Amino acid sequence: MTRRRRIYEGKAKVLFEGPEPGTLVQYFKDDATAFNNQKRGIITGKGVLNNRISEYLMTKLGEIGVPTHFVRRLNMREQLVREVEIIPISLVVRNVAAGSLSKRFGIPEGTQLPRSIMEYYYKSDELNDPMVSEEHITAFGWATPQDLDDMMALSLRINDYLSGLFLGIGLKLVDFKIEFGRLWENDEMRIVLADEISPDNCRLWDVKTNQKLDKDRFREDLGRVEEAYQEVARRLGILPEGGPGDFNTPKLMQ
Repeated sequence: MTRRRRIYEGKAKVLFEGPEPGTLVQYFKDDATAFNNQKRGIITGKGVLNNRISEYLMTKLGEIGVPTHFVRRLNMREQLVREVEIIPISLVVRNVAAGSLSKRFGIPEGTQLPRSIMEYYYKSDELNDPMVSEEHITAFGWATPQDLDDMMALSLRINDYLSGLFLGIGLKLVDFKIEFGRLWENDEMRIVLADEISPDNCRLWDVKTNQKLDKDRFREDLGRVEEAYQEVARRLGILPEGGPGDFNTPKLMQ
């Protein structure tokens, strides 16, 4: 990785100044966190896998007309993205009861929801990413009503497409968390999908066995975290060049 000016470092990625105006280089780390950074670890090779998986899914979404910040993959751990103004709201789409939804409402994990449910969370580590309403979002100026309409419409389209894509490879899209940004082009602004889409922010279960193939394996100490991420990449047909050997014998260190 060549030396560049670091713009921002998050839990799983680092953003560097891009080679062209209006671009950034997004670097995928092997760091794993859960429960708002209370649990931390290293999953060797995770960044490589997430880079490839996110590239694949962002490209597929772009092909059906979903605007994203993704431009192209640069190497095993980096991709070129458009610089956007991140909206400080995470949008969670839930299809099956799991995680905090099951705990909050006492719904058994694995229960099929009557319809997809959307939730908004304010991005703040200090406040533990609290759930917020549309009223909070618009009143505090985090996003406009039109921004929210665009985010909701895109989220429904993303959910519909990804649910079908994953079902085709024997995976159930239980829920996922995504972020959006404002992309400015001349005087025009549009809402685009940002961040990443990977087993880090999607719950993916095997359709037949309900085996978890996502970051819940790290959260819940289920083991075989690396193999789960590799299995998702294998089913998508995008294991990195050289296969598992590129991961230098994955190990989970906590």
